[in-house]
Amino acid sequence: MTDPTETPDDATPQVPADPDGSAVRELADIPAVEVITRAAVMLMSAAAEKIGLSSEDPDDSPHRDLDEARRLITALAGLVTASAEYLGPHAGPVRDGLKSLQLAFREASAHPDEPGKGPGEKYTGPVW
Repeated sequence: MTDPTETPDDATPQVPADPDGSAVRELADIPAVEVITRAAVMLMSAAAEKIGLSSEDPDDSPHRDLDEARRLITALAGLVTASAEYLGPHAGPVRDGLKSLQLAFREASAHPDEPGKGPGEKYTGPVW
């Protein structure tokens, strides 16, 4: 039931706020390059966690899961390859991050993949 004392301004939905108090932007208002870059950063961060890079000793990380890291890196490689032309000045740093993760994965692997067979290398080519 509606409140008869409610004015039209009171009925207008308010923009929700993030926990830090800033207004949440509507997804439709965010430029594509920002959405793609945010997705890439999320994939990079998740892959780094799964490789164990957030721990002082990656070999002892409780979050280490190289199978999951492989999937994340491959998804990142596909995203970067498919969207490189749209990333403009962001393309280089995103590619560098991807390559760093691919190399970290190779280093973390007990039995490293052959060049060209590592995570995402079907999209990026061999990484060494």
